[in-house]
Order: sequence, then structure tokens, then C-alpha cells
Amino acid sequence: MHARVSFSDDGPLGKVKYTVTCYYAKRFEALRRICCPAEMDFIRSLSRCKKWGAQGGKSNVFFAKTLDDRFIIKQVTKTELESFIKFAPAYFKYLSESISSRSPTCLAKILGIYQVTSKHLKGGKESKMDVLVMENLLFGRNLTRLYDLKGSSRSRYNPDSSGSNKVLLDQNLIESMPTSPIFVGNKAKRLLERAVWNDTAFLASVDVMDYSLLVGVDEEKHELVLGIIDFMRQYTWDKHLETWVKASGILGGPKNVAPTVISPKQYKKRFRKAMTTYFLMVPDHWSPLTVTPNRSNNDLCGENSQSGKSAE
Repeated sequence: MHARVSFSDDGPLGKVKYTVTCYYAKRFEALRRICCPAEMDFIRSLSRCKKWGAQGGKSNVFFAKTLDDRFIIKQVTKTELESFIKFAPAYFKYLSESISSRSPTCLAKILGIYQVTSKHLKGGKESKMDVLVMENLLFGRNLTRLYDLKGSSRSRYNPDSSGSNKVLLDQNLIESMPTSPIFVGNKAKRLLERAVWNDTAFLASVDVMDYSLLVGVDEEKHELVLGIIDFMRQYTWDKHLETWVKASGILGGPKNVAPTVISPKQYKKRFRKAMTTYFLMVPDHWSPLTVTPNRSNNDLCGENSQSGKSAE
């Protein structure tokens, strides 16, 4: 399932030996055949990269971006790698079925996972890094706003919202809704909700949580760019324990208070509900419109009034 390649190259301090493990090499190649124009284009893009300080990412995680802006390379932790290796067959099956059946999905596509090991032949410490390659959802876009949404309000506010390409969070979106809401048409709203429903059902089935919906507002094209990202981490035994401890109050504090870590099923429900409320629908000419007969001011303000029923 995993291919391994070794080669040597000259570095500034002498000859360096590299070993690259390509996890699920054949399965990823098959996925890229569907998603990428050509395998050589993918390799050509990866051959020219630069380090990238991704907004909103963890400060100690390595990010890089291909110079043609098509792909993002991100360091993954040992736990994330082990989690993905476990649910990778389900990931490939879900994506291939979604693409072949044209079922709505907004899962950002991971197109390869690699372990890169380097060591100087004249001695020196061995260096090892696990990385993933994913599509750049924002390729070719001129965005005015960018959000990372989890469906939670706890610690989900970015006080520094000035400047371009700032990644804003859930509370920033809620704060801007009275003045700058995100409107979508009826068909787009239904498509988004179906995609989120499909993807969260899959992620919960493989015990994954803590993912985000990346949302870019492209005002030039009047479009939203959407993709679920950060879905590598499974709900492992330590997360189960943390949830139980916080909910039971065994270490002090109020009992049965909603824990910061919740189960994948709870996360799925919260995420779905939030994404439904974050995007406001504007009716199009296909949307049904129901209008009740006019009533006097006394009727509207009296005991028999039905608030919110005058128009749908």
C-alpha cells in the first residue's frame, strides 16, 4: 500500500540522503487522476514550493505552498498521520462515490501524504517530517473576507480583523451579520446544506471531529468558496477521557457543564446547525411565497396576532 523511494542529493553541508514514504500511493494516484489535469502537472507543481506563513494555523506547524498557488503542503502530527492511515480506505471510498454519483461534497481534497526523512552522509542527526498535500481552495480567487468556522463561539474570535487575508472566526461572522451578512440563493443554500450533511455524516462515521468550514467571499465573482478542512484527527481515547472528566466534574468545577471537547456525533450536530444559521437565504423566482391577508394594526398587535406568519 505504501511506496518508499530513496535518493541522494548535494546540500550546503555535503551529500544528503533522502527517503520518502508515499502512503497509499496507488489510491492517491487514482484520486489525482480524477481531480488533477495530469500526474506530471502535480509533480511539476510540487517541485517548486516556498515556505508559507498560513493565517490561522498553529504557529509551530510547517506550511508551504507551490509557486503556481495550486497546492498546499502542511505538516501533520504523528497522531494525525496514524488516524488518517486508519480511516484512509473509507476516505477514498467516500470521495470516489461522491464524485461518480455527483453527490454534493465540500470536503477539501487531500491528494497525497508523505513521510520525508533526510540525513547527512557524513554524520549528523536524522530529520523526519510527515506532510500532506491538499488542493488550494482559494486558487485564482480575489477574496474580501475569509472565515474559519467550527460552529462554536468558545474562543472563536479574532480581534485583529484589519488587513487583507485575515482569517476570521465564528464570532467575527456573527458580529458582522447585522451589517454584512452572507446571502445565498435558495438552490445554493440547499446544495451547501446537503454537502455539509453528507460530509459530516462521513466524518462522524470515522470518529473525526474538530474540522472547520473554510469560507472565502469573492465579491468580484459574487461567489462563495467553501471547503471542510482539518479533518485528520480522530476522537481517540484521550479525548473520550477529557470529555468524561469535564462532564462529570470529578476534578472540581460545575458538573454536567458542556465540555470543550465533545464527541464526533455531538460535533456533527452542532456544526450542521451552525452552518444552517450562518448563511442567510434570499428567495429566488423559484422559491414559494405565501402572503396572508392584510390585517389592521389592532389585529397585528393584539392577543390573536401570529408573529412571523405574515409572509414566508
